[in-house]
Amino acid sequence: MPNLITVAKLSQVPPGTCLAVETEQAAVALFNVDGRLYALDNCCPHAGGPLGEGTLDGRIVECPWHGWRYDVRTGLRPENPQIAVARYEVLVEGDEVKVVLP
Repeated sequence: MPNLITVAKLSQVPPGTCLAVETEQAAVALFNVDGRLYALDNCCPHAGGPLGEGTLDGRIVECPWHGWRYDVRTGLRPENPQIAVARYEVLVEGDEVKVVLP
């Protein structure tokens, strides 16, 4: 059964930014693309880099460790869509950002 957990305040993730969040259940990377929030697993499949500390360019985040890139809307790597990061549903209630974890 999925868990809905509060991971951040909306004010912590302004448009064009990303944020790494540690919870008891998971490490989550939040991204704000033009006012819409997305969430991925914070661990890059390449070498475990923290995606929430990466660079966001439009809808693409670049891992700060080795430059692997992912589409924050889908979790897919544009250069090789067979490689993906887990994506989580995001709900915003007032100023609370909530993520649905499996």
